[in-house]
Amino acid sequence: MYILAGDIGGTKTNLALFELKDNTLSIHAKYQFSSRELSSFNEVIMAFKKKTSMQHIDVACFGIAGPIIEGCCRTTNLPWDVRTSDLQEYLGIQKIRLLNDLEATAYGMLYLTEDQFVHLNPHGHDVNGNRAVIAAGTGLGEAMLYYDGRAYHPIGTEGGHSDFAPLTPQQDALLKWMRNLYPGHVSFERILSGSGLYTLYEFLVESDFSVEPTSMLNIPEGVDRSAMVSECALKEQDPLCMEALRLFVEIYGAEAGNLALKTMSLGGIYIGGGIAPKILPVLTNNHFMNGFLSKGRFNDMLQRIQVKVSLNPETALLGAAHFAVDRL
Repeated sequence: MYILAGDIGGTKTNLALFELKDNTLSIHAKYQFSSRELSSFNEVIMAFKKKTSMQHIDVACFGIAGPIIEGCCRTTNLPWDVRTSDLQEYLGIQKIRLLNDLEATAYGMLYLTEDQFVHLNPHGHDVNGNRAVIAAGTGLGEAMLYYDGRAYHPIGTEGGHSDFAPLTPQQDALLKWMRNLYPGHVSFERILSGSGLYTLYEFLVESDFSVEPTSMLNIPEGVDRSAMVSECALKEQDPLCMEALRLFVEIYGAEAGNLALKTMSLGGIYIGGGIAPKILPVLTNNHFMNGFLSKGRFNDMLQRIQVKVSLNPETALLGAAHFAVDRL
């Protein structure tokens, strides 16, 4: 049995051809493409076919960064329309499923080994129950794994676009400042995403919450500004960068706690996405868990929930492949 699986994001798209043989899933071919350099998902598949000489597949499953509505997806950070019916015609097979990228990520978490995680909550308990995933990358994704007593079922959300809710006077000032940037709606994704860390840095420079007077970083054109802030923070080269990253992690933890409450994910919270593994030294101190646990009367309940970071960058791809095998 041959499976075409994909992880379609705003920055990059990964496709892989898997084979299921004797209950073992193995990769035959895998390639990564720059999403913004291609005009459609069909063009990505065409490029993959040329690289692999792919001739036969039995099923296909793709995790896509955007809401899936009646088998269609308008990608959130790309001008692509992806439709199940178009892919069925293009690939010549009927068994195709589109998942939200965080649904695929959530399902993939079930197949990771324990050495592919870093635990953030030393008091977390390993229990059965709903689980959830939050993942900051190009955007902010959230999903849950509903547990029916026997199996886990991924459910996608667009929770990253919910309203940012401040916890502290500093965050109150941040929200007020960000309303000038995004009149009408400031979402968590505006902060917890690839561009969000530099936004926090700019806020600190312009606000009364600077830890000490500082000048703006000298960042050349074309350089990832958030990545530079993160690098300076991790190397402890700039106190304002360090404060920006601390604030990012605190807000990340707070929204992870919100997700745990909304989904009653007593079975655990997974941290996915490309940002978390890069900032582990800050994630593993108290700032994330302080934000996570700041839930008043429900602090005790959250203290018992496992919180762990995935170190596998291909969790969504793995999840799409396993979903195709298990559910199609």
